[in-house]
Amino acid sequence: MTQPQSSDQYRRLRVALLGAGAVGSQVADLLLRHGDELADRAGASLELAGIAVRDVDAPREVELPKELFTTDAESLIVGSDIVIELMGGIEPARGNLLLALNSGADVVTANKALLATHGTELFEAADQVGASVYYEAAAAGAIPIIRPLRDSLAGDRVVRIMGIVNGTTNYILDRMDSEGADFAEVLADAQRLGYAEADPTADVEGYDAAQKAAILASLAFHTAVPLDAVHREGITAITPAMIEEARAAGFVIKLLAVCERITVDGTESISVRVYPALVARTHPLGSVHGANNAVFVEAEAAGSLMFYGAGAGGVQTASAVLGDVVSAARRHIAGGVGVGESTRANLPTVPIGHVITRYQITLEVNDQPGVLATVAGILSEGGVSVATVVQTVQGEDDPTARLIIGTHRAADQALSDTVEKLAASDVVERVVSVLRVEGE
Repeated sequence: MTQPQSSDQYRRLRVALLGAGAVGSQVADLLLRHGDELADRAGASLELAGIAVRDVDAPREVELPKELFTTDAESLIVGSDIVIELMGGIEPARGNLLLALNSGADVVTANKALLATHGTELFEAADQVGASVYYEAAAAGAIPIIRPLRDSLAGDRVVRIMGIVNGTTNYILDRMDSEGADFAEVLADAQRLGYAEADPTADVEGYDAAQKAAILASLAFHTAVPLDAVHREGITAITPAMIEEARAAGFVIKLLAVCERITVDGTESISVRVYPALVARTHPLGSVHGANNAVFVEAEAAGSLMFYGAGAGGVQTASAVLGDVVSAARRHIAGGVGVGESTRANLPTVPIGHVITRYQITLEVNDQPGVLATVAGILSEGGVSVATVVQTVQGEDDPTARLIIGTHRAADQALSDTVEKLAASDVVERVVSVLRVEGE
């Protein structure tokens, strides 16, 4: 029987780590503690050559050997076989990764902002020297979604991706749904627990999810999707009343990233968008709780696939990073050029106005005869057909009615134009909310 080899019998690969924050420190710790196991899996000994940081004396979650730290990232990168970038931000991360690729190293990154804005540049640099860019941790934390899209489904035709890809917003919306709490209260708890940053804008305004949507769409549809082509809305306007109205209709509100093929004027195109939407409580995404993420993929041959798990967290994300490191090491041992990204489909990305879906519109209107007929007439003129109406009356001296209108499927632009006309109508006091229905 063949005995397992000890790590010193393997070819040694130098690994440079850039950044030692919550994820980086966990990656370093796991590399040091499980080096022999990783060597057996990779077929190569993975030597942590050093860790580049801004401040070598800064406190860190994990105690690591002091001699590994350096502020000289460039010297560490040159001569390394694999470079792991966990610094975040655009610069100097972009320059460091280009240096690594141009020196022939494979790179592993969890930097969604960098990939969403400069991914094409990095992939082209990798192709020129036969290296690879690995980024499993950039889209959904510990959930394996990049490799399934890039490799497992490469022979299939992905039709649609719909996912919860931001744990902070899912935690907030889930707490609002289960407890009836308001947005500000739950956000404060999320910040205290470390789910949200002191400045939560990237999460609650949908920027983080939009970056991930651009990455997933580019992979799924073999088309470079620029970040500015992603329609983005956040969750700051979601109220307990909207949550309760969704519940009464059998829905839950989730911040979704939706990427799908659509046909516009006979041309196959793609739509990429992020917004809070109504999801049926019976849908798999409707039961995703806490800070977890889930990605629902629909493909022509494979059918519906669901990927679920932790979307954030230092050690969880480190798992995805190290999976990429093992893949990069195997490529080095096997030899040959790296696997490039396929973006040759060049499908056009269309604006949100072309999307067709159902909606729930909530209005405050004058409580007087003929109001419902007037509202229905405005909707009909705009090509928006009413499916359901729920009416409640508030106040006694000067009563107002609240209309919750469910529509049939309509184009987003038609709906938007119609809502503007409703807002300008004499019978409508206020457009309270407009939510799209997804997952049907």
